[in-house]
Amino acid sequence: MLFMQFADATSLRDITTGLRSATGNLNHMGLEKAPSKSGLGYINKNRTYEIFKDFYFALYDKLEPSVQRKRKFARQLKRKIFIMDASIIPLSLSLFDWAKFRTKKGAIKLHAVLDYDTAMPSYAVISNGNKHDIVEARQTYFPPESVLVLDRAYVDFDWLNDLDSMGVFFVTRLKSNIRIKIAEDFLTNNKSEHILLDQDIALTGFYTHKKYPNNLRIVRVYDHINDKTLILLTNNMSWTVYLPLAGRHHFSTLQGQMGR
Repeated sequence: MLFMQFADATSLRDITTGLRSATGNLNHMGLEKAPSKSGLGYINKNRTYEIFKDFYFALYDKLEPSVQRKRKFARQLKRKIFIMDASIIPLSLSLFDWAKFRTKKGAIKLHAVLDYDTAMPSYAVISNGNKHDIVEARQTYFPPESVLVLDRAYVDFDWLNDLDSMGVFFVTRLKSNIRIKIAEDFLTNNKSEHILLDQDIALTGFYTHKKYPNNLRIVRVYDHINDKTLILLTNNMSWTVYLPLAGRHHFSTLQGQMGR
């Protein structure tokens, strides 16, 4: 199963053929030969899922002290950082007729929250493939003063306002169809090439302003690696974008986690 994940194999034949091509390496795993397709199918059918659960937690307990790492980004930020996202896992609709996703496709969706410092999941839940990301997000608790990094699928201003009221900071991407007005511009003498602007804004749409009446902040960032511009949206009004700016205090570059 590990080989399947690492090799991106999508069938029993891919797994057995790939393992046969690496027979020399199988000796290091205590295997004399690669399993046959029928043998692997029988094992998968009769093996309990709990072996994977037990193996995961045993491995985590062994490696946990070493997974703590220095932050590549956000070094000045002393708060806890969480990254939230959801991934579609395709399934065969003929085998899993309950996993309805599209007319001829089946899938489930994995909703996960990662601890930025360890890159380990602190929360995960599996739902139907057509369940919207924000539905699970609304049921997830984040501690006050923590920072939540999200993509645009989570831009729901009712929920973002709830996070703000609980003292949770968020960093996400602004949708292109959101109507805004500039309240104040802070970026004046910035020397950093990848920071294009830093502004306080107000939502001007009737419903969006009603859902989130307070000011927000946008930072336009140039991602030179992917040659694209990102507009980051946050409720923290005091961080600096990268270099010290008048009227701002401490901010760290989280754009490395967004839009990649």
